[in-house]
Amino acid sequence: MKVTVDFEECLKDSPRFRAALEEVEGDVTELELKLDKLVKLCIAMIDTGKAFCTANKQFMNGIRDLALYSCKDALVETSLTKFSDTLQEMINYHNILFDQTQRSIKAQLQTFVKEDIRKFKDAKKQFEKVSEEKENALVKNAQVQRNKQHEVEEATNILTATRKCFRHIALDYVLQINVLQSKRRAEILKSMLSFMYAHLAFFHQGYDLFSELEPYMKDLGAQLDQLAVDAAKEKRDMEQKHSTIQQKDYSSDDTKLEYNVDAANGIVMEGYLFKRASNAFKTWNRRWFSIQNNQLVYQKKFKDNPTVVVEDLRLCTVKHCEDIERRFCFEVVSPTKSCMLQADSEKLRQAWIKAVQTSIATAYREKGDEAEKQEKKSSPSTGSLESGSETKEKLLKGESALQRVQCIPGNAACCDCGLADPRWASINLGITLCIECSGIHRSLGVHFSKVRSLTLDSWEPELLKLMCELGNDVINRIYEAKLEKVGIKKPQPGSQRQEREAYIRAKYVEKKFVEKQPASGALLEARTQALPPSQEDKRHSGPEKSLWAGDQGAASQKAVAVSSEEARRESLFCPDELDSLFSYFDTSSKLRSIRSSDSGIQPSAEDSREHLASTVSVNSLYEPEGDKQESVVFPDSKQPNPGLQLYRAAFEKNLPDMAEALAHGAEVNWVNVEENKTTPLIQAVRGGSLVTCEFLLQNGANVNIRDMKGRGPLHHATVLGHTGQVCLFLKRGANQHATDEDGKDPLSIAVEAANADIVTLLRLARMNEEMRESEGLYGQPGDEIYQDIFRDFSQMASNNPEKLNRFQQPDSQKS
Repeated sequence: MKVTVDFEECLKDSPRFRAALEEVEGDVTELELKLDKLVKLCIAMIDTGKAFCTANKQFMNGIRDLALYSCKDALVETSLTKFSDTLQEMINYHNILFDQTQRSIKAQLQTFVKEDIRKFKDAKKQFEKVSEEKENALVKNAQVQRNKQHEVEEATNILTATRKCFRHIALDYVLQINVLQSKRRAEILKSMLSFMYAHLAFFHQGYDLFSELEPYMKDLGAQLDQLAVDAAKEKRDMEQKHSTIQQKDYSSDDTKLEYNVDAANGIVMEGYLFKRASNAFKTWNRRWFSIQNNQLVYQKKFKDNPTVVVEDLRLCTVKHCEDIERRFCFEVVSPTKSCMLQADSEKLRQAWIKAVQTSIATAYREKGDEAEKQEKKSSPSTGSLESGSETKEKLLKGESALQRVQCIPGNAACCDCGLADPRWASINLGITLCIECSGIHRSLGVHFSKVRSLTLDSWEPELLKLMCELGNDVINRIYEAKLEKVGIKKPQPGSQRQEREAYIRAKYVEKKFVEKQPASGALLEARTQALPPSQEDKRHSGPEKSLWAGDQGAASQKAVAVSSEEARRESLFCPDELDSLFSYFDTSSKLRSIRSSDSGIQPSAEDSREHLASTVSVNSLYEPEGDKQESVVFPDSKQPNPGLQLYRAAFEKNLPDMAEALAHGAEVNWVNVEENKTTPLIQAVRGGSLVTCEFLLQNGANVNIRDMKGRGPLHHATVLGHTGQVCLFLKRGANQHATDEDGKDPLSIAVEAANADIVTLLRLARMNEEMRESEGLYGQPGDEIYQDIFRDFSQMASNNPEKLNRFQQPDSQKS
């Protein structure tokens, strides 16, 4: 061991000794400062490291939370779990490193400073004290005079004792210095070596940990490369889709909003609409609407439970609303309520209407499939146990409708794609359709095609007769006349929906295949071939058998010439039945007064005869003297305009010609200004055909348009005594309060004509209307008995029209 301060020099107390002490003392002081600083830095490092471990642990917990959040993505969840476990191990290794650093640096160096350097300082103090005492003893000894022997001896003794103490303490001090100089090297290196070994262990543990994780990290890296490729591809696809959508949004063409009827979540279409509240203020609120599970629902917030607007879409209908101030409105009407909605644009309104119509068709299809399955499961014996009322209900619901309609030529296959056994029909076109084509027809809108099920819906008798008068062959001769010329291929049963939709739109909306100027001879032949037997007989009967307006006036005068008792037929209801009916509907004194004041329905036959004696001629009321001279012969034109063609065919009861006129663009409410502004619907009334009227009404004819005399279809049907037509017009919302130029409404005309059946229908309709208004049942069809009576009249008008003939036929007509 190298001696820092020599012991011999210590005994001599030479200047070299003092210089060595001064150097050592300065070195130890500086060493103490360095060690104190190092210990403080170590403490700060440990504290910072522990804070790092705490933050790292929080970060690791965040990774674990992210892994739990990504439980739906197995790759992300597994990777994050592995990484968080590895980081947790590294945090544990960090904590071990800091503990060892604290033991090796902080503890050892602090012990060295506090113990060894403190001993050095204590020894230094003692040395400095005894050194001062020695200097004092030397000075005193030197100052003693010779003649003072006593003081000399005392000074000598003190000096001797002081020198001995100095040598002893000085030697101890030198020993302490040498030991400190030797020990400090070992303590410093030992603590630092322990610190470095702690780091070595830390990095070895980290290396081993990440060596185990390395294969997984390499595999994950390869997957990330593939993910990057996929992400780039998805980005290109999304950019392309973004560009496509952007072009759609800013394109001048109509944008077709896409919706999927078979979406996995059951949502057909969704988006924001304004909804008019049902309160007194009629406020409009913006709500999120969706069509799902055959229901129309809306919600204010996503977490709110949806509010159901329509429970079953099969029971509702949708229509445009142009009679309110706000734009883009449409109405969804169900049996119990009506909901007024507003879209943001006309395209959105059309899209919503199309979606509702498509959903209605889908709901019918699903219910139809369920019904077929239940029908297959049911045993044959159950059908024989059905009551008569159940059998009648089934016939009304469509079993007989399907059989009767499919017997018409061409109706055994879909009119547009040819699929066999169609179960749907377009009632205004008179054709049968498969389920796929019917859905496309619904999307066209009811102004082009009104779709109804042949197996699920109830069929009115006049509507069933209308279907039997037309048929697929008749309509296709009209709407596909140029199909071969234009070179368009007709869809097949297996064709895609887009192909069918394009074809159907071209056929019925754009009418691309309709012959613009058909040859008269070929057209007549085609019409003759297309006519059912009943229509063909009527056509070959010749124009001389058709009743024109002038002929009707003459026939009416002949009919009036018959005695009043012969002219009046008995009502289908006996007086007791009428009395019970009016007692049922008579819910107020007002209704009783109306009934008692009207002589046309009194049970007394004598009063009826008196009334008939004072009644004017029916046709004198129908056609004044000035009108009898007007000619109603149509202009002789090989190719009349479509409106005139429709007008003529309506009187002639020629439904194929009427369908052709509509296909050529005829306005269904066309007005003949040369003949008192008469419409095709009024001509159909004059022609006496219930089916013709039904065809016009199904194609949008206005039942309340009146002629120059102020008479609408209901007036004309009442004057002519066409009970079936009166019943039909009342069902379709005809205004029976309208009066003609003579101030007469249909009821007063029927009373003057003593037509009990028409009076009954008009009175019941008026009473039912007043009852609904008094009870606030707006939009409701009416009482069950009221509906049963009208249903019976409809059945009779279609199946037994001879029972409803108002007048006996004149001899000229019988011939």
